[in-house]
Amino acid sequence: MDVFEQGLSTQQNGTQESNIDVISLDSSLSSEKEAEVENNNASSTSTPSSKISQSDAILSESLNIMEYEIPSHEPMSYKDAIQYNPTKEDCYKARLCLKAIGISKFIDLSLSETPGASDFVFLIKLLGFAPKEYPYDENSTETVYTLVKYLQRAMHRVITTRTKKLDFHTIDHLIESIKTAKNILVLTGAGISTSLGIPDFRSSEGFYTKLQEQGLDDPQTVFDLEYFKQDPSLFYSIAHLVLPPEGSFTPLHGFIKLLADKGSLLRNYTQNIDNLEANAGIPSEKVIQCHGSFATASCVTCKYKIPGETIYEEIRNSELPLCPFCIKRRQKLMKEIEASDDSEQGISRHSFTFLGSTVKRSYAESYGVMKPDITFFGEDLPKVFHDYIIQDVKSCDLLVCIGTSLKVAPVSEIVNKVNPEIPQILINKDPVTHTEFDISLLGYCDELIVYLCEKMGWKINHPKVDELLASIEGLMELEGESGRYQLVLKGESQEVTQVQPPSTDSSRGQFQEFSERSNGVVD
Repeated sequence: MDVFEQGLSTQQNGTQESNIDVISLDSSLSSEKEAEVENNNASSTSTPSSKISQSDAILSESLNIMEYEIPSHEPMSYKDAIQYNPTKEDCYKARLCLKAIGISKFIDLSLSETPGASDFVFLIKLLGFAPKEYPYDENSTETVYTLVKYLQRAMHRVITTRTKKLDFHTIDHLIESIKTAKNILVLTGAGISTSLGIPDFRSSEGFYTKLQEQGLDDPQTVFDLEYFKQDPSLFYSIAHLVLPPEGSFTPLHGFIKLLADKGSLLRNYTQNIDNLEANAGIPSEKVIQCHGSFATASCVTCKYKIPGETIYEEIRNSELPLCPFCIKRRQKLMKEIEASDDSEQGISRHSFTFLGSTVKRSYAESYGVMKPDITFFGEDLPKVFHDYIIQDVKSCDLLVCIGTSLKVAPVSEIVNKVNPEIPQILINKDPVTHTEFDISLLGYCDELIVYLCEKMGWKINHPKVDELLASIEGLMELEGESGRYQLVLKGESQEVTQVQPPSTDSSRGQFQEFSERSNGVVD
């Protein structure tokens, strides 16, 4: 397997930071992804009318007030290029320049009309990457081709991931930013609701794991729209597990409400479907439910919409909630299907006409069934997400991601759409290693947020605040990991497991981290 590992790490107190990504050059990088990179490269031009991705357009526009220069260098030999190690400042500037002007312009500025192998090696290393093994013959066409492919993948990685800020990594930085920011963008996931007994989805104790233990081969089938239409009973057999408790919310939700009360909440983009934001009193215009919620439900047949709590009793009893306007027709339809004989009645095995409408035979089970207005696989995100996200990523002056692993697009892509000069904070039980946050607070979300609010002199309106504060020992900075802190509770061992980097076994590929970690981007 050909791989390269990101070399943008740092050295502090003599210890290497361990947040190193591994990405594939050949085996794991699909042909579709390679085509996407090449198409983006080919379609980018120097004219304002370039057809670039929406994400690149947002990023370019958000950076248009900045001027960047690619660090210059004297012509060097292939051997000198291999030995070259950029400063972290030069690496940082080069990455920001690439993000701001795009691949095509970056290449025009960085390479001559007839670049050689040394030029490609220099640029690869300037962006923060280094091959484990360099092609031997610098003059061969194969060598140049190999280095071009490496550079292409390095640029794609930079374009699609954020670079850490140099000057934002302490708790004081974090507290000051929250207290002074005017347009805070808060991105939340399932981790902010687990203290109420609502499982997350992807952890070892999460919702999908529970479904696998019950014998379901593909747990995501439960939230597949096509499968729901064929057999809604599967969803309703487990929906009670993720149904929100009535009237409750967490201290974390209370914190978001506090931001709204102080006028500093730009928007809360939540991936959760529990609608606990409403229980906390967060203004609805400040909340974007990216994946919908249980707040409302709609008939899959006639689209009749009702308040979600109307069907809570059926959900808790694992029953199918039915549309009051379609229930009689559904009963007649089910009887007709049971009594029909395709070969004798001439009814299609795939579809038939029922009361003037064509009904797919496989969808008959869901006729007139009420479905919570949560976004299933196969459905578009709510229109309100697209209506607000472009302007919000331009307007925010602080991004706080809480209780999310950032594994589901397009919500996970928000971190790379925000101006990279805007500070980004992660509050989560586990680290997120595929993007670079300036500050990461690791531990339980409720405890972390009440601890921070105590430090800021803020009071969250929630009955558990004092109890949680009494359980907290403090925050411990992880050794050698600038900007990463671990919550320590009273009575807990302070031996914190460090995040280990992926394997650097040379047998796994051709790229490695820099041997001198001090040239990484982050202090």
